[in-house]
Order: sequence, then structure tokens, then C-alpha cells
Amino acid sequence: MKLETFGWDVDSDGIAHATFDVPGRSMNTLTAKAVADIIAISKEVATNDSIKGLVLSSGKPSGFCAGADLGEMNENAGGGKSASDMSEAELKKAQFERGFSLNKTLRELETCGKPVAVALNGLALGGGLEVALACHYRVAANDNPKLQFGLPEAKIGLLPGAGGTQRLPRLVGVQAALPLILQGESFNAEKALAMGVVQELAPSAETVDKAKAWVKANPNAKAPWDEKGFKVPGGVVHRHPGAGQVATMSNAMLMSKTYGNYPAQKNILSCIYEGIQVPIDAGLRIETRYFINTQQRPEAKAMIRSLFLSMQELSKGGNRPAGYPKTEFKKIAVIGAGLMGAGIAYVQAKAGIPTVLVDVSKENAEKGKDYSRRLVEKAVSRGKSSKEKGDALLDLITTTDNYDDVKGADLVIEAVFENVELKAKITKMAEDVLDADAVFGSNTSTLPITGLAEASQRPENFIGIHFFSPVERMGLVEIISGEKTSEATLAKAVDYVLTIRKTPIAVNDSRGFYTSRCFGTYTREGMEMLAEGIKPAIIENVGRQSGMPMGPLEVSDSVGLDTALKVTRATAEAAGIDLQSDDRTQFLAWLVEDQERVGRKAGKGFYDYNEKGKPERLWPDLNSRLEVKVDECRPDLKQHLKNRFLVRQAIEVARCFEEGVITDARDADIGSILAWGFAPYTGGCCSYVDLVWGIREFVAEADRLAAKYGERFEPPALLRDMAEKGEGFYDRFPPAGKAEKAAA
Repeated sequence: MKLETFGWDVDSDGIAHATFDVPGRSMNTLTAKAVADIIAISKEVATNDSIKGLVLSSGKPSGFCAGADLGEMNENAGGGKSASDMSEAELKKAQFERGFSLNKTLRELETCGKPVAVALNGLALGGGLEVALACHYRVAANDNPKLQFGLPEAKIGLLPGAGGTQRLPRLVGVQAALPLILQGESFNAEKALAMGVVQELAPSAETVDKAKAWVKANPNAKAPWDEKGFKVPGGVVHRHPGAGQVATMSNAMLMSKTYGNYPAQKNILSCIYEGIQVPIDAGLRIETRYFINTQQRPEAKAMIRSLFLSMQELSKGGNRPAGYPKTEFKKIAVIGAGLMGAGIAYVQAKAGIPTVLVDVSKENAEKGKDYSRRLVEKAVSRGKSSKEKGDALLDLITTTDNYDDVKGADLVIEAVFENVELKAKITKMAEDVLDADAVFGSNTSTLPITGLAEASQRPENFIGIHFFSPVERMGLVEIISGEKTSEATLAKAVDYVLTIRKTPIAVNDSRGFYTSRCFGTYTREGMEMLAEGIKPAIIENVGRQSGMPMGPLEVSDSVGLDTALKVTRATAEAAGIDLQSDDRTQFLAWLVEDQERVGRKAGKGFYDYNEKGKPERLWPDLNSRLEVKVDECRPDLKQHLKNRFLVRQAIEVARCFEEGVITDARDADIGSILAWGFAPYTGGCCSYVDLVWGIREFVAEADRLAAKYGERFEPPALLRDMAEKGEGFYDRFPPAGKAEKAAA
């Protein structure tokens, strides 16, 4: 038997040992070759009389298996190379057989009449856990703190397709299994033992021996569901009132959280609900049909591409200019110890970087360091860090008001107020003490980098490094190159972001850059709807139902209505626009300046807030200057408003591409999700156009909206050209390496 991804031997007791070890990879995944090997192993165990049982284990210290190879899966999600030559019935049959192959193999292994055990030395996620669940006995390492189990498929728009929706509920009960599968929660070895997911814990070095001992002692092993009289823990719907209540409540809770936008979660519920009522063989076939349906949905393709593949690529520096040596940061200065600067200093120190925190006085700088002290105290109190580690982190932050302490820094991050003159002053003071090759980064959300770089003696070393608040929780950093920023500086900035364990996106200069500019269209569209007389509650509810994390009015409150007014006026002044006749701006000015309602920070804006800063209600007097003309939200109106919110944002993204502000579809998608929460089920703005709509239909919808609401929905020439050629964003704006490869 020839295997490519497994080692193989049979001991003197007739116990076969298959060691999962995909060549050239640090982590095992279920590639097509791995699945073929599992099929071969299953047949050999079942047909070879000299084999008395089987133990599976991993040859990699990282763990057993991280799940399916999603790159392969996304490429093969269609009907195959000859799909166009098949009838619909033939295509469905071929898709089912392909989707059912691993399920069928694992079931054959489970019922081969010989005991099968697995030794789990590290993580077992997704398909890796599903393979383990098909074994009769599971031994997990108790000395690996990184060990985790889980079925995370729902997080990327899929459902477990190798028995996970059928075996886990039969093992631990429907109520316990639902959150694990619907939310993709992971759990450690101790919890796995307590739930019955594994049967034994042992030191890593002993797990294989323990598994072999069990196989030798249990020659007639069966899965629990193959034993006569098996009953699902907690019962099944239609037979037990409690189980029926779980199903009903789960459906209601799911809709309240997802608004029906996530097909995977809906199909997971259906899988479990239908499959648990029939024998497992029928349940596995039900699961495969739902898996294929889910896999072929645009949401799944979009989420896999963005939330897994693109995220992985960018988190490894996929947008970093090639040909420059990696920068190791020995010292970084942060100027400005306010909320943003304090947060930046914390994440740097957490990454082990010596940090100088500078402010106008030592006292102010110490107040900034207090932010880190509070975060450290919270981590220690919750058992997430030790006091020693916390003290070591704080020791890396030096506070000062003396710019001589900035000397020797590889990078300076300026995080002072959004004021051009102040930033220019800071730039000159820092550069006076910096080495010639040091990088100066400005943490600004709106001010053009090229303009700020005019204050620099070496604009080629000047770059925008835009963090999001709160810095320690937000995973994205937007890197902005000015007109004179060098590629070497961009490479260093990407290295910096990766060093502090965040995801970088690289964009070019423009007022508002990419994220702030596009994000602002969502809140402005909410204001447009308000001015049209649409009831505020409808606007907010539909905003959330479209997939955004908050309604546009609540988002505006969170940003600060006074800030929004200031930015609107500054942008209009820069563009030479008179806002005196703009009803929306005048309404915002009335709210901020006359009513003194500036948002969440003051406890009052569009909403009234409680003492914890949570919104209690929309301000009842909101409509005193606005007549409500629409106070009922029919299904057709809801869909229309959802389209307005999402299409408007995507149009602005297309304009950013047309103007060269952004050049990589991955940056655009990941930036839209991580920076401002663009509906994750779409895979981001570009995938929303490419996969959810399709380029031609998207342009047609934008034209319909432009005809009714004006030029803000007008598709730019770029989109019309893409529609004419049938190109998506990932065709027109692929990663640099892929673009060069395609050109060659």
C-alpha cells in the first residue's frame, strides 16, 4: 500500500499505526491526497485479516489535523472540469458522490468490525476532529496547553461535512453540540474529556501507547450509535419535549443574531434537526446534501476567500514589497500619550518592543502608561497573564517629555491631534534626533499623507500608519503611502504591523484614504434616509439586518457627531463646497451646536445612553425637525434599503480603485470587514460585487439607484468597463504576484 501523507506500520500484535504527516507542511490538512490515503487505509484495515485494529496519530508536533485544505476546496467547489457536459441530474449525482466520499470512508472505517483509536497530541479542528470522532476511542494529550478541538467551519460560511453535525450531537447531546457547531467554538482537552468528546488524557509521549493498549483490549469495539438501544443524550425532537424546545429556541436565537444572512448556520440547524431523528447513515447523507448546498453558496465562497485565504496571506505579509530585508525593531517611539498613543504603546510592549512614550509632560506620558497598567491588571486578574509577565511588559514602556529619548528609534509613530500645524511641529522635532534611515509614521485617519510629509526632511521615509480604536482589540492597521514614500519604507511599515501581530492593508494617499472614506458613506446614507423621512428605528434595524455591526445613527454617535461635523466641514472647505444649503449638514449642526448632542461620549446624540454607555433609546425629539413619512418597513422596502447601504459603500470602494487609492482586492475586502464591519457574510466589498451580485447585475442595480437617488450611486467608468468584459475585482486587481504571473 503506497501512501503519500501517512506513515504506516503494523506491530507484532497486528495493530496498524497510521501516522498523519503531510510532506512540506508545518500542519496537517485534509488535502485530496490525504483523503485518498484515508480511503486506502480504511480498505486495508477492513480487508486485511492480519490487521486486528488501527491507531491514528500525527507525525507533527503542531497537532493531528487543522481541517480541510480550503484552498483546494474553494477551487473545486463547482462541478468539476466536465461539469458543462453533464445533465443536471448527472451533475448533482457527481457532486454528491464527491462530497460524500470522506463521509462514506469514515463510516466504513467506523463499521469495519475492528477497533480504531486516535492519539491527539495537539489541535484537531474541523475535518481533523471529524476524523477523530469517527474513531471508537480518543486519547488526548494533557501536557500541551495549545491543544484545542473544535468545528470552526461556520466561521467561514461552511458546515462540518464529514460527520460533525451527526456524531457530535449523538455524543454530547444536541443542546451541548449546537453552540460548538453554530459558533465554531473551540475547547481544550479537559473540557473535551468532561463532555465525552475524548475518553482519556495522557502525556503526549504516551498517547499512542495508550491508544494501542485500548485497541488490543477492545477487539469488538463499536461506535455508541451502532450499539443496540442507543439513545441521544437529552433526547431528540418530536420524542422529548425538552429537545423540541431546544430546537425552537435555537432557531429564534439564530435569526435574532444573523438576520438570515448566514446560510451555513441555517443549514447546520437543519442538518442537526433532520439528521438526529434518523439512523446515522441517513443522517450523514443529509449532512452531505446540506454541505454541498452551503459550499456552493456565494457567501461560503466569499467568506473562505476573504476570512481564511486572504486573511492568512495578508497576515504573513502578502502585500509587502519584495526585495527588502526584514526589519527587526529594537526601539520605537510613540509621540502623543492620548487614547490612541497609549494603545499603540501597549501593543508594542506586548510584542516585546522597547517603547518610548512621549508627551508634553512626564505626567501626561505617565497617564498614557496608566492605560497599559489597567490592561495588564485586568489580564492578571482574569488569569490570562502572570504578574511577572505584566511587570515585564510595563518595564518596556519608558515615559518622557524629552525628545532626546527618541534617539536611536527605528520608527516613530506620531499620534497627536488631527491638526496639520501640530503634526508638522512634531515631525521636525522628532527628525532632528532620528537616524537617517528611521521611519516616521503618522497615525491619522483623514489628513493626506503627502501634505503632512511636506514638513519632513526625508519624505521618502514618511508614511501613514492608521490604527483603529481600541488599538489593543482592533486587528487591522491601514498603511498609507504618500507620493514620495519609498517601497523600502512601506516594507518596514508592513514588518512593523506584523511584529505587533496585526493585519496590514496597503493603500495610497487620498483624503480619508480608503477606510475612513468608504466607511463614511454608510453613516451618510443613514442621514439621507433620515432626511427622506424614514423612521429612525427602521433605518437602524435595517442597517443591522444588512450585516453591519450597528445601525448608521449609532455608529455616528460612537464616532462623535461633533467629529463628523468637523470632518464634513473640513472636507467641504478643501473641495470648495458651500454647505449652507446642505440640509443634512445643517441638521447635524443643529443637533451638535444647538442641542449639544455630540454622541455616546456625552451620553446623548441620536440615542440617549445609560451610565455604562449603552444605548437606551433613540432620542424621542429627533423628529422635531424631520417629518416621518415612512413608518412601516415592508419586506420589499427592507431589501431596497439594505441594497442602498451596501451598494453605496461598494461604489465608493470602486472609486478608490479607479483613483488608485487601493490596488489589491484582498486589501479592499479585509479592510472593509476589519476596519468598519462591512457585512462579513459577503466576504467584503469586492466579494459582495463579484460573488453576491455578479458584476453586471451590480452595475444594473447601481444604475437603478442612481436614477432614483442621484450621482452618489453612479457606477464609475471602471465598473462599467469591468461589466462589459465580465471581470470581477479579483480578476482586475489580483495580488501583485498573481498579476505578474498572469501577464507572463
